[in-house]
Amino acid sequence: MSEVNPTYIGIDAGTSGVRSILISASGEALAEARTSLPATRSDNGIQTQDPEDWWHAVRTCLKALDEQHGLSDVAGLCVDGTSGTTLLTDAENRPLGPALMYSDNRPVTAGEALCKSVPAAADYCGPGSALLKAVWLRDHYAGGRDYYIQQQADWILARLRGSPGISDWNNALKLGYDVVALCWPDWMTELNWPAGALPQVLQPGAPAGLVAAAVCSETGLPASVQLHAGTTDGVAAFLASGARRPGDAVTSLGSTLIVKLCSSSQVDSRPHGVYSHRLDAKRWLAGGASNTGGAVLKQYFSPEDLVSLSAAMQADTDTGLNYYPLPSAGERFPVNDPSMQPKLSPAVEDPVMFLQGLFEGIARIEKTGYDLLETLGADRVSSICSAGGGAANRTWTAIRERIVGRPMQAGLHEEAAYGTARLAAGLI
Repeated sequence: MSEVNPTYIGIDAGTSGVRSILISASGEALAEARTSLPATRSDNGIQTQDPEDWWHAVRTCLKALDEQHGLSDVAGLCVDGTSGTTLLTDAENRPLGPALMYSDNRPVTAGEALCKSVPAAADYCGPGSALLKAVWLRDHYAGGRDYYIQQQADWILARLRGSPGISDWNNALKLGYDVVALCWPDWMTELNWPAGALPQVLQPGAPAGLVAAAVCSETGLPASVQLHAGTTDGVAAFLASGARRPGDAVTSLGSTLIVKLCSSSQVDSRPHGVYSHRLDAKRWLAGGASNTGGAVLKQYFSPEDLVSLSAAMQADTDTGLNYYPLPSAGERFPVNDPSMQPKLSPAVEDPVMFLQGLFEGIARIEKTGYDLLETLGADRVSSICSAGGGAANRTWTAIRERIVGRPMQAGLHEEAAYGTARLAAGLI
């Protein structure tokens, strides 16, 4: 491996596909690759995937990077994954059953019983809880065997290392890890996990071992590649923007609206759907995820419509419509209300005005989110980078600038994989 020009790989494992990027030590993107995943198996709230499909996609991406640039100079590799997607494995990292996706709602009913027996677990029993999924999988698939609890990024890291047992502060948060005391809380022992079930939890980006010899043969990675503890997809998207100082914020405009604000203090508020990921000893990412976003827009408009109608808007003139766009009942942030109904009245026939009303409604939710984070004690927003598909819509950005009232700027990169590559390279 070259000592002069080391390179670093970031892998972003999601629900629909795996993306990867190779960067230089200074952060220059050298090669990118992506591949899709088979559709999530879905039926009446059941949402599962086969982890082996993740690994096949990772190998495909690594091969593509090798063909574009070569992997001989790779010095480090880091993985992010979907937060809350959970599985159990044996000591050889073989899954004991399917991976439950973050959106699988079967374990939610276990929350009531869990909170009655272990009240301290209540803060970790919401939708997307990795803790509830681990309990459900134990009850349905463990069969009295020992096992390791892993999330998507953990399992891919384990395949690269050759053994399970390591997670990171960000992925372990929804499993119940105490990111303040940096340990598993005492109440977790009341859940009767077998020895070794709970992973060792490292700071995101911390060294996590070398790539396994078998993986080197399989992928072409050098044996000297240092693996790094990963993070969640949301944190990776934040890091991809280049935001890193308290006051820096990132809004992700994907199917949902996600806001994250770098803060010098932890901010949490369950009634508002606010929680904080820990970056290091001095920085936290405070934020939340609203159910508003692109999923609502797609219910009414095609991608072509969004482009043509946006071009006809007067972004500096408010429509006066007071919409709260949701794809269905239920909101998580800035109000945590499972029964909240969408507000899309009064109806208007003009599609340009209707779409602008939706844009404005989503922007007001974004503003409320940042106002709330500041009120709860986070650092004041100094600037906002935009990520996700909606970030490319200039009209929507102009509307957001008018309503949110904070400076907005372009980020370094929109791919979460770029954020994990920066994490591997120590650029955060």
